[in-house]
Amino acid sequence: MKRFAELSEQEVLALAISNEDEDSRIYRSFADALRQSYPDTAAMYDKMAQEEIGHHDMLLELYRKKFGDFLPLIRRQNVKGFVERRPIWLNRPLAIDATRKFAEEMELETARFYRRAAETSKDTAVRELLTKLAAEEDKHEELAQELGNKISPKARATEDQTAKRLFMLQYIQPGLAGLMDGSVSTLAPLFAAAFATHNTWSTFLVGLAAAIGAGISMAFAEALSDDGSLTGRGAPVVRGAVTGSMTAIGGLGHALPYLIPNFFVATSLAFVVVAIELAVISWIRMRYMDTPFLQAAFQVVVGGVLVFAAGILIGSS
Repeated sequence: MKRFAELSEQEVLALAISNEDEDSRIYRSFADALRQSYPDTAAMYDKMAQEEIGHHDMLLELYRKKFGDFLPLIRRQNVKGFVERRPIWLNRPLAIDATRKFAEEMELETARFYRRAAETSKDTAVRELLTKLAAEEDKHEELAQELGNKISPKARATEDQTAKRLFMLQYIQPGLAGLMDGSVSTLAPLFAAAFATHNTWSTFLVGLAAAIGAGISMAFAEALSDDGSLTGRGAPVVRGAVTGSMTAIGGLGHALPYLIPNFFVATSLAFVVVAIELAVISWIRMRYMDTPFLQAAFQVVVGGVLVFAAGILIGSS
């Protein structure tokens, strides 16, 4: 690995050519990943990729005039201190705001590279071209900063709606499924143990075991349900983690009151917590699933009451 100061003028140009080629491929990857959901933004990345190809061709033409057809194989990872690109373009689905921020950083780094290279160049033609390209990369940086503003209001609204839909698929739906399962399915074993033993510590242990067990089960079930490649539901590990954690939280909510030694106080507080949990679930369904609050509350409460009653009846028998 070489330091930048050790590069010859030939190697600097070769590095610039390689850099432009790689950047154009990154923009093409962004465009390809975003084309279906964000067509207007994808079109702008296509345009930026085409301009990077133009920079590549200008550099290559100058290189051939100066040094001939042989092009040394030198990339950014061969130069010490040269900023490496994080491979976010390999992610699916690709976050649109992350691509905009990444593009801004790319252009800033490239412009800085061209200015530094121009300062060290002894050849007038090379120096002029690098200075010109630095100015063009500055324009790209401004474009990347304003990428969201360059899109028409109608297209922006469509993109926002798509982003909301993806957020729903990747986080809200698995999180809500976990919260509902954790809050409802653990009611029966918890209150069965409570009314069977009247022992708050034993009841807490049953609730803790039910919550953690349900969380692990739901995490694996969600992660293995699909890989997200066709449904757009995101990485299975993330979905599994969201579902599992929310399931455990839902189950732990009404188990924690049983840390209180007094059975009557603990059970009364657990009833209140269950009511709050069911209200929160109803609100989430209204807020993100477009379900009327009363309808959502009725559906959730009926299920919760049935499970709750089953637990009390079994524990009291």
